[in-house]
Amino acid sequence: MSRLTTAAVALVILLGILAYTCLFTVQQTQQVLITQFGRPVRMITAAGLHVKSPIQTVISFDRRLLNVELPGEEVILGDQRRLIVDSFTLFRISDPLRFYQAVGAQQDVVRGRLNSIVTSALRRVLGNHKLIDVLSADRDAIMAAIRSQVNAEMGSFGVSIEDVRIRRADLPEENTQAILARMQSERQRVAAQARAEGAEASARIRADAERERTVLVADARSSADQLRGEGEAEATRIYAAAAGRDPQFFSIWRTLQGYRDVFDSGKARLVLTPDNDYLRYLQAPPAPPSP
Repeated sequence: MSRLTTAAVALVILLGILAYTCLFTVQQTQQVLITQFGRPVRMITAAGLHVKSPIQTVISFDRRLLNVELPGEEVILGDQRRLIVDSFTLFRISDPLRFYQAVGAQQDVVRGRLNSIVTSALRRVLGNHKLIDVLSADRDAIMAAIRSQVNAEMGSFGVSIEDVRIRRADLPEENTQAILARMQSERQRVAAQARAEGAEASARIRADAERERTVLVADARSSADQLRGEGEAEATRIYAAAAGRDPQFFSIWRTLQGYRDVFDSGKARLVLTPDNDYLRYLQAPPAPPSP
């Protein structure tokens, strides 16, 4: 009985060892390459429990979308402007066998290779475009060209490029300061031009207004002198007509008007001789006119 128990335990242990060495699980996010003495034997992409021989090795690769972020790289554009480009790349291991043959089982090795290829593609493609193209709607076409070049070069590694994007594109610090200074100078030039045009318009409006004022004043003075002359002529005619109708009455009336103008304030002082003719109507009333 003890021998049977020992045999059963040994069998269980043997089965456990065989299960440990021959059975393996493939996760949903994995794809597996089976190698035997370093030589690829088969590839498994279906998730679940699988069997292999004890002398075979399981190498798993991530089948999810992977990301590689590139640090800022200085790129010279087609218009000789420098640009600091910060990009990222989305890729997937599409052929584990080719990937294993190219770089081995170390998946991080391909990231360094991918960095250099993406950087080279960025320099080549952006070197044929101007800054305005990178900042406009043409940016999608530029990124498609970069993605196509990177995908063509990474195909030999069993890697497919899903997307390449520029996350940020900045000018170098010295270029930024120079552009800001140039923009400030341009704004100042535009402001100075606007002020000069405003001053010119103001001077023109003032000159036109002054000319119109001078013309209006001259016309008003001319009209006033004309009216004044006509009034004085009319007054002279009326005085002449009145004097012609009754010279004695006109003389009396004019003398009385003179008295009113002189003595109305009550402060007038006259130094006259008693027989002066000016005061004749104060000394004796005027004689009535003859019938």
